[in-house]
Amino acid sequence: MKLKMRNISNLDTFFKVINQCDGAVELSLPEGGSVNLKSKLSQYFSMATVFSNGSIKELSLTTHNDEDSKRLIQYMVQGC
Repeated sequence: MKLKMRNISNLDTFFKVINQCDGAVELSLPEGGSVNLKSKLSQYFSMATVFSNGSIKELSLTTHNDEDSKRLIQYMVQGC
């Protein structure tokens, strides 16, 4: 499932939710391609580049598991 997430300000909590997911959670890159956010190396790389200002205005994620999609939607509804 493709998800648009907006206004993420707590990156620690965001990555805790990502790490709880059972399947891959892919970040779509603006120049094309994607990065699996379940990988610790990808998380560090993403934090250093995509999330360098401390908050995320908008990003596109792809999940491959319905429960993971529900988990991320619940995270967004409860507040970031």
